[in-house]
Parts: sequence; C-alpha cells; structure tokens
Amino acid sequence: MDFTKEQLSEVFIKHLDREKGLQDLMELMIESIMMAERREFLIDSEGNKGNGFRRGRSYGQGRVLEFRIPRDRYGNFHPTILALLRDQEEECELLASSLYCKGLTQSQVGEVFGEVYGKQYSKASISRMIEYLRADVQQWLSRSLEAYYPIIFVDAIHVKVHRKRSVENEAFYVVLGVKEDKSREVLGIFNRPSESATGWREMFVSLEHRGIKSIGLLVADGIKYLEDSLTEVFPGTPLQKCVTHLKR
Repeated sequence: MDFTKEQLSEVFIKHLDREKGLQDLMELMIESIMMAERREFLIDSEGNKGNGFRRGRSYGQGRVLEFRIPRDRYGNFHPTILALLRDQEEECELLASSLYCKGLTQSQVGEVFGEVYGKQYSKASISRMIEYLRADVQQWLSRSLEAYYPIIFVDAIHVKVHRKRSVENEAFYVVLGVKEDKSREVLGIFNRPSESATGWREMFVSLEHRGIKSIGLLVADGIKYLEDSLTEVFPGTPLQKCVTHLKR
C-alpha cells in the first residue's frame, strides 16, 4: 500500500499531538539509524550476523530517550549515533561545570538548562555532573610528568572564587613546562589564596612526586618564599624573574 504525502503528513501530525509524541519519533529514528548501521556493518563482517537487541537510554534534545540497540553475534558492532549522543551528554556536563565555576548556584545552573535544552536538571543531577568532571580534572592534575624540563614558568591568573557565602578574588598559579623538543605543556594549576613557604614547597613536592627530577631554569615573578622552596626541593635550579619584575 502506498501513502500519499498528505496521508503521511496527517499521521505525523496526529502522532506529534500526543504527549511524548516527538520523543517517540526521535527514539524510532535513532533505532532505524542503528538498524541501518548494523546492516552496513554486517556486509563487511564475514560469518557475522544480527543477534537481537539490548536496552539503552541516553539524553538528546532535552529528553531522556530509551531505545533498543541492535547487537551482532561477535559483539563488535558499536553504533556511531550512540557516540554522538554521548558527546552531547559530555557537553552538558562541561557546560554545567563551567556555569557553576563562574558563580552560579546549582539551582541557577538547572534553570539555565531548562531555558536552553528544555530540561531542568535537579540540584542532585548538577552536583553529579560536576563531580564527574572534577574526577577527570583530578586525574589530569595527578598524571605522570617527564623527568627533565629545560624551562618551567610559574605565573598567576586571578579568578573570582565562591567560598561559602562570599566571593573572593584568588590567585591560581599556572605551571608551564617547556620540553626538550621545545613543545609546551601545562604541568599543573595551583590555588594559593595566601603566599607561604609551606604552600610553595607542597607545589614543588607535588611536581617531584609526579616524576620531575631536574629543572634547567625556573622563570617566575617576585613571589615571596618561592625561591627558598625551590632550592629545598630542586637544589641548584636557577631562578630568573620575569622581565617586568627583573626591571624593578
């Protein structure tokens, strides 16, 4: 039986008028794309064939979508469209963390998502998103480093930070390393609300524990206590002040 364009249009309109109508169509479309992907995949997979479905869910266009994910006999089929949906979820997590870091409360972040994506996350959901990203950041901050850096720069950026009920302008020190191949790498970011010998020693000890054995030259501004801590942890490392502080 062949449908006319008018008949198909009427079917879609009636479906969209239902509650969750658009969501049902999106789920159907995703399942159809995955089925088409599996058919193409099996053409080049000799001896392989379809092996039913597994249930899946993801987030898209402000909705929680549930669908059947087609499988193959050998478990080698991974639908590309699922990766695209996961990218959108990661984008939401990054946006939530960015808004929270800029001073919005968890409730305000949820309201922004309601306006932009049509879905207002709860405070608990926003908190979980931020925790996921915090774990990734912590992993990056504790990664292994090279044993030797010819030059390491230490410089500060000032960022407004929420501390309980107040907002303070605090210094975050960015440690930038120049490798032997002349490429650059951010080694770490350290928050120092107040300068102290203990704080700088902890920073250098952290870099040492992550693998650094020797530094050719450290370049920094006139940071109090930094030189003493540098000498203690990396003895013999020369310290050069940046041009502005050197002229002073």
